[in-house]
Amino acid sequence: MEINWKQKLTSRKFWAAVIGFITPVMLAFGIGNETATQVAAIVMSGATVVSYIIGEGFVDAVGKGE
Repeated sequence: MEINWKQKLTSRKFWAAVIGFITPVMLAFGIGNETATQVAAIVMSGATVVSYIIGEGFVDAVGKGE
């Protein structure tokens, strides 16, 4: 079974799952709530940028195929 990375990286559910995993792990290792919140915000911001870039690339590729 092959993973469709384009679909995964543009999925909000995927990024929510990543944050849902990272945040409790950080807290378990004694990292404070403020730092965990900042890391979660940075990851979600990065996810937004990645999703936009992949989405625009897909739109551009489809547009050139016309």
